[in-house]
Amino acid sequence: MTPRQEQTVRLPLTGDSPLEAPAAWETLRSGCPVATAELPSGDTAAYLTRYADVKNVLADPRFARPAATDPGAARVAPDGAGGPAADADGSVAIPDRGEGHQRWRRRVGKYFTAKRMTALRPGMTAMAESLVDAMVERGGPADLKASLGFPLPVFVICEILGVPAEHRERFSHWSDAFLNVTRFTAAQTRTAQTEFTRYMEAHVAAVRADPGEDLLGMLVRDGGAEEDGGPSDEELAATGMGLLVAGHETTANMIGKMTALLLADRSRWERLVADPALVRTAVDEALRFDANSGFGIRRYLTEDIEIDGRPLPSGTTVVCAMPAANRDERMFPDAASMDLTRSPNPHLAFGAGPHACLGQALARTELQVALEVLLRRLPTLRLAVPAGELHRLEGLLVGGLREVPVVWEESAA
Repeated sequence: MTPRQEQTVRLPLTGDSPLEAPAAWETLRSGCPVATAELPSGDTAAYLTRYADVKNVLADPRFARPAATDPGAARVAPDGAGGPAADADGSVAIPDRGEGHQRWRRRVGKYFTAKRMTALRPGMTAMAESLVDAMVERGGPADLKASLGFPLPVFVICEILGVPAEHRERFSHWSDAFLNVTRFTAAQTRTAQTEFTRYMEAHVAAVRADPGEDLLGMLVRDGGAEEDGGPSDEELAATGMGLLVAGHETTANMIGKMTALLLADRSRWERLVADPALVRTAVDEALRFDANSGFGIRRYLTEDIEIDGRPLPSGTTVVCAMPAANRDERMFPDAASMDLTRSPNPHLAFGAGPHACLGQALARTELQVALEVLLRRLPTLRLAVPAGELHRLEGLLVGGLREVPVVWEESAA
């Protein structure tokens, strides 16, 4: 083993500010593309930072997110905190690998079509307009994350799942307990999981009795009874829980991070105000450029492999650093610069391969709608504090900012 393969880093790696990339990424990509990472649990894993390596592992159907039953799998969270989103414990009924996983993806993927996203867009826009109206009425400075970033995705995902949006504060608590590995004790996380499971089980029972046009209703109507090969109540509940957590927490945080990135160098914002047609490419570039996206995606090796000359035996946990891969000059020219016109943009923010994010079309649509409404309604928007004074949300698996304080010219609103 050469010296360059012996570097150890402690996760999560952070930059000088929540919007800046850690300098260590470039050092690792050039000199130690397969490092050793120490996770908050104290366990260690292989740490990949090059685009090609990350994409190859994510796209390899042999490797899936570690489960509690995988021998020697590295845990993210200390003492079991973080729930099944951090360390799969076998209680979640969604199969995470093999044909069972692909069958589940085919079922759920039927909902997330381009046609349905187009149909959802007017309602998203109206909701975003209403939320901005309320923010403007309260006056600045305002927290964009609390005013728009959090409520917009939760309203959307509640509509998709057919659950009441007025329960959003409960959803926020439950998802935070699932995704934050430092804020809650293991007992608190278990309590949140029990509450969330009971809630969703009751909702599934109601959907079974009267399936609507939402995603779970579609799964019940199309799949039929469990004895006929349809989804079980446990699978439906787990699907609802997973989508509620992933469907609002990640996008809520990304709306805030995207806006902060664009306002940190206000020439970016002004360019979009002048040319709103750039919104689509700007959203994907914000996804690529986001350096604050948590711990990375873990994969458990079920066979011996070799990456960049380093042998990795079966049983190794690999952490794929997507944001580091998204800054790889081998794939993205001038990768350290935010190019609002970048196209094509094959970033890995949504993963790759058989486990790529099912809801990426939904997330893109929500981000585009949020940005379009802000540009149109608040062209004078700016950060209320220097970008370097923003604070990251500590311990969150998906990365985020505590708040995004903004101001605007009242007469322009």
